[in-house]
This record gives sequence, C-alpha cells and structure tokens, in this order.
Amino acid sequence: MDTPHAEGQPSAETAPVGTLSSLPTTKLGRWSMWLAVAFIMMFAVNSFVFMPLSGVTNPTVTTFRTTVLPFYGIGMMVCGAVAGIVGLVSIIKDHERSWVAWLTLVPLAFVVFFVLGEFLVPH
Repeated sequence: MDTPHAEGQPSAETAPVGTLSSLPTTKLGRWSMWLAVAFIMMFAVNSFVFMPLSGVTNPTVTTFRTTVLPFYGIGMMVCGAVAGIVGLVSIIKDHERSWVAWLTLVPLAFVVFFVLGEFLVPH
C-alpha cells in the first residue's frame, strides 16, 4: 500500500540526492560544473569569433591577435584543467556521484591531450 511521502522526502519519481542522475551536491562539485561551463563558453567564443580573425590582415586585428589572444587561450586552458581537477577532487574526496561532476573530466582530458600534442608533435 502506498503511503504518502513526508514533506521534503523524495518520491519515486525523483532521484535521491547525490546519485548519478542528480546535479552536484557538494561545493567542489558545483565549482567544477561552473568552471566547465565557463570553459565551454570560452571555447565557443574562441572557435566562432577569434578563429575567423586569423585570415584578417588589418594591423589592429593583428596586434589584438598577438597581444590578447595568447592570454585568452592560456586562461581558457587553465579554466578547463581546473574544472577537471576540481571535479576529480570532488569525486574522490567528497564522493560526488553526479553525472555533471564526471562530465567535468572531459575538459581536463581535452587540455591534457592538447598540451601533450603541443610538446610531442613538432610543427
């Protein structure tokens, strides 16, 4: 026989807090989630706004490309690496089991792959 759930108790339709199907519940898990979102947004801006500027020969654009964009790229990569590291710490230390926390490992893998490629493959 079904009994009514007490106020604040999860029902059968909602996932319990701290499982794979929920959002991060720990502070580190939430930080990793927002850092990963920032990385994705910065990557999209880099791909759709800054990369098309590579063919422009305007002196102002050339100066912008050589002075600002390297710092932007480094900041973007650091943001992705920190998102993955904080997500990994939240998974190991705080036992975070959210799918979002596991998904923050993807930017870390991307950054590691990119940095290794820069050092191992000469160009």
